[in-house]
Amino acid sequence: MPNMSPKKVQIPEQDPQIRRKNFDEVALGYTLEQAMEEATRCLQCKTKPCVDGCPVNVPIPEFIKAVEDGNIDEAYSIITKENALPAICGRVCPQESQCEGRCVRAKKGESVGIGRLERFVADYIMSKGNIEPKNIEKNGIKVAVVGAGPAGLTCAGELAKKGYEVTVFEALHELGGVLLYGIPEFRLPKSLVAKEVQSIIDMGVEINKNVIVGRSITVDELFEEGYKAIFVGSGAGLPKFMNLEGENLNGVYSANEFLTRVNLMKAYDFPNNPTPVKTGKRVAVVGGGNVAMDAARTAVRLGAEEVYIVYRRGEEELPARLEEIHHAKEEGVIFKLLNNPTKIIGDEKGWVTGMECVQMELGEPDDSGRRRPRVKENSEFILPVETVVIAIGQSPNPLIRQTTPGLSVESWGGIIVQEETMETSKEYVYAGGDAVTGAATVILAMGAGKTAAEAIHKKVLELQG
Repeated sequence: MPNMSPKKVQIPEQDPQIRRKNFDEVALGYTLEQAMEEATRCLQCKTKPCVDGCPVNVPIPEFIKAVEDGNIDEAYSIITKENALPAICGRVCPQESQCEGRCVRAKKGESVGIGRLERFVADYIMSKGNIEPKNIEKNGIKVAVVGAGPAGLTCAGELAKKGYEVTVFEALHELGGVLLYGIPEFRLPKSLVAKEVQSIIDMGVEINKNVIVGRSITVDELFEEGYKAIFVGSGAGLPKFMNLEGENLNGVYSANEFLTRVNLMKAYDFPNNPTPVKTGKRVAVVGGGNVAMDAARTAVRLGAEEVYIVYRRGEEELPARLEEIHHAKEEGVIFKLLNNPTKIIGDEKGWVTGMECVQMELGEPDDSGRRRPRVKENSEFILPVETVVIAIGQSPNPLIRQTTPGLSVESWGGIIVQEETMETSKEYVYAGGDAVTGAATVILAMGAGKTAAEAIHKKVLELQG
């Protein structure tokens, strides 16, 4: 009989008052006993609705059954046939809207903790050093992958499994893309990203760092060097701003810059690391997504005394994961919902001193299905802050589209692809992840990388006759 407890086995976490002063991971993970107990909550449904909600089709009931039986090696083997980055996905996937969102147990209580179990399995195996590189026979066909984020790494890993000679070109000096520069240590430890990236390198994938495709070398020049297909997973690194008066003042950051300074350049350890970040006592983060929560919680850890989330809609419309909102509140982040900035105010030296805002109310739903915010008359007020972080989204960097003739893009910069194959308008060029969708989720990017790898395999086989 399954365990019919309506609640998940609780996952141990750092105390909020302690963790708001450090960058260590918030959730501490299940023990083996806790994982086996949670696994007994799975009904082992024959219809497997959870699998339909997983963009990379992990056989979820099968790996959970292996956990229930205490066979963690088998569980890891089942997961990694479909998902090369389980420790990462177990932490940052929006499970509540994907696999867990379709769990039958969620109809009368909490869903099975699929993400927590996936994370446990990956951590357990890595802690024991049980991951052995597989011997793969090469087929001599070269494929280039642009970008070492979740889309690119997944595509590279899938192609390497099939024997291709894959080279990943990464613009930065470290691998992981948004996993590294965008997601804070307290949500995704960088050592863990490095381990999962290494598991892909161990498949024989060649890495070329500090190469900006579109500047150092073009897509067409990669073809001239003998690559038979190219996958573009260059992400969405171009921040959006609101075009507010005062956005050029000192103390205004894009979330992209703010988080990159802290996560990649280790600004929290200034001056031991040379990149500073200045928050002052009060920080306003504009936006309501996961990136906004990451920026706000990072500002708390950097020592800001008051940190605000300023969002123009209400709590129900916040796009961030419920878990991230919950953690932000526990750590003291102040939510100023139904508020919108209209101007950033500075002193005579050009530093931020405040943000003018207006109060909002909600009207009828707009094209996104969310209720449209509108300004309340005579509701202006000044929020005194020393730092403003704009976290309203990112779009793809224009370099590749500007230097690749024949590549069709959306008006906002996203590369246009055929969804079934991820092939672009330029033959033998594929794309996926945030470069196509704009800023989205890690698992959607991985799903695109996997789809593209399969399509590249079929196309290149046709080429070979």
